[in-house]
Amino acid sequence: MRWMLTAVAGLVVAATWGVPVAGAQDCGALWVERNTYYKQAGYCFRTQQAIQYFGNEGCYIYNEAQIQFEPHIRRRLQDIIRMERALRCPR
Repeated sequence: MRWMLTAVAGLVVAATWGVPVAGAQDCGALWVERNTYYKQAGYCFRTQQAIQYFGNEGCYIYNEAQIQFEPHIRRRLQDIIRMERALRCPR
């Protein structure tokens, strides 16, 4: 039952934000979406995976706590992190 509630919650979030349903259930898609917000904000990635995928060209923020996301983006990031935890995605 809990799994079903989690799946329904993911579908609601996906519908609300216009994210494809398949992407809402996929750890890889969630990782890309989450880190795209950081890349767009100018964050300098530290992990080899993120550097290979996004690169660090043009980055200027080394401390993610210094990023000033707009409220709707911060809420979306919180939703993504919740979904990643529910899916037990690697971090």
